[in-house]
Amino acid sequence: MTMPRIFDSRACELGEGALWHPLRQQFFWFDILGSKLLSRSGHTSGVWHFDRMASAAGWLDAERLLLATETGLAILDLPSGRLTTHWAFPSADASLRSNDGRADRRHGFWFSTMGKRAQPGAGAIYRYFQGEVRQLFNGLTIPNSICFSPKGEYAYFSDTARQIVWRQALDADGWPIGQQEVFLDLTAEALNPDGAVVDSAGGLWCAHWGAGAVMRYSPDARRTHTFLTGAAHVSCPAFGRRDLRCLLLTTAREGLSDPDPVQGMTYLLNAPIRGLPEPRVIL
Repeated sequence: MTMPRIFDSRACELGEGALWHPLRQQFFWFDILGSKLLSRSGHTSGVWHFDRMASAAGWLDAERLLLATETGLAILDLPSGRLTTHWAFPSADASLRSNDGRADRRHGFWFSTMGKRAQPGAGAIYRYFQGEVRQLFNGLTIPNSICFSPKGEYAYFSDTARQIVWRQALDADGWPIGQQEVFLDLTAEALNPDGAVVDSAGGLWCAHWGAGAVMRYSPDARRTHTFLTGAAHVSCPAFGRRDLRCLLLTTAREGLSDPDPVQGMTYLLNAPIRGLPEPRVIL
């Protein structure tokens, strides 16, 4: 079995939000607790520091990203490093931060919030689409695993604390219709679903916090692949590079009493199945 290899040795306290930028041919990822964005392309690395926690991004064009932050959505100008608020939460709540997020197939952007101390039921999932933000789900504790089927007819999301991944039907504009259904109930295996991404065959690649692994599930919820890393907390995958057969995996040091050097590093896996291009977010 192919093992993930270290891609970037800069350890993150809470690595998250992995993203491949197709125009820049560049991987990006966040250290949420470090309030920074990191990147690597070839032998060139970069870092952007923020005045707030940020956790997930969608690409707008060659020079700008839309970021989910603890205060709302912001636009990052990559050349200058300037961060500009695009949409702010109507009421500020310093006990919350952003968590997971990903662009959908209709060029919208889903993002989640949670309590900074993982307060039960404090989390929610939102969608930005054509200038409008709506709350889609609430009452979650650690909302994660936001990703979308190849044609965009389904969204997936999880509550890590409940160890469940749901599948949600979407209408032609990408809004939820009907009730979500349980896609994976991982309680019997004591697996904690974190970030996730869908491949070109409709398989769901889910990082499992605490298990040191990313696992692939077929569209009918059968586990088909398991890949272990040297890090305990695998947090978010993203397909990238020209053939979309490389899977970037972020990890975290958070909660580890005596982390060794590989904890929190970012890994790269040669995937057996091609990924899908990350859609552009349209403002």
